[in-house]
Amino acid sequence: MIKKSVTMSDIAKEMGCSTVTVSKALGDKEGVSDELRQRIKQKANDMGYRFSFVSKSSSEALTHNIGVIVAKRFINDASAFYWVVYRYIVELLQKQSYYGILEVVSEADEREGSVPSSISDRKIDGVIVLGQFADSYVEKVLDCDMPVVFLDFYSSRSDVETVLSDNFFGAYTLTNYLIDKGHRSIGFIGTITATSSIQDRYMGYYKSLLEHGIPLRDDWVIGDRDSDGLSYKSIRLPDEMPTAFVCNCDRIAYQLITQLKSIGYRVPEDISIVGYDNHIYSTISNPRITTMDINSYRMSSEAVEILVKKIRDGNYHCGRILVTGKLIERDSVKDLKND
Repeated sequence: MIKKSVTMSDIAKEMGCSTVTVSKALGDKEGVSDELRQRIKQKANDMGYRFSFVSKSSSEALTHNIGVIVAKRFINDASAFYWVVYRYIVELLQKQSYYGILEVVSEADEREGSVPSSISDRKIDGVIVLGQFADSYVEKVLDCDMPVVFLDFYSSRSDVETVLSDNFFGAYTLTNYLIDKGHRSIGFIGTITATSSIQDRYMGYYKSLLEHGIPLRDDWVIGDRDSDGLSYKSIRLPDEMPTAFVCNCDRIAYQLITQLKSIGYRVPEDISIVGYDNHIYSTISNPRITTMDINSYRMSSEAVEILVKKIRDGNYHCGRILVTGKLIERDSVKDLKND
């Protein structure tokens, strides 16, 4: 378990000053009086804060290490989507002469706000936050005052660089595809309160229904994971089945197809399925799954490029970057119009 650490925010509260002031004092940067600097450092020592007295303002102080933090719940499966993204990130960082350090955050550490020691001890030059975290945990990471980029996740903070798949438009496109194939009874599989990505995909699905005058049925919007983000072993199916489902990811689409076949349904003859991500599950499935390729390599490339720019220029800011996906048509959808 990651050791619970004192953050700059904690020190700032004790000192009655801003986190920025604490950061400048601990980093030996200009803008803080010598007297206040010493008081802050003494308070940091008293509270057990671990920090380096080496200034981060010079290139010689760079570690050339980048932290990549991800919640344990997202990579429990060896074939999880984020393992693929992490591999891309490491390859891209190496081309920039940086090394990627993976930090896996448990549910307990996230709940307690315990950030990895590589961040709190400033053993890295920047952080890529991979996937969703609670807002309170995000604040703890940002309090450490180093370059940060969110990848495949965004929070209410508008001052943090973010790289996202265009989840809204992707799910909108997938739902339109089903409607173009003659489907009017379409469900959605995904816990919409679990992550910002799932919520955006649900909103894209809903927009397509609205534009085509198709009523939203609450019993056809079905959760796929619990409050801790752990996937259900079995998806709760409605009494009356739609002709198609939009799934929030390929893994869930694969799981749904397996479950449907086990109880006598045929895919796509009886029920059509579309997934999301163009992950390995979409190709090992029988039938192969129609999905949305989110261009995860480009997302990873954007995140690495932005972070390196922020390390080199502390004033660099680009806001939110959306990466458009591509519909991949395979075998899991029945064309009702030509039936």
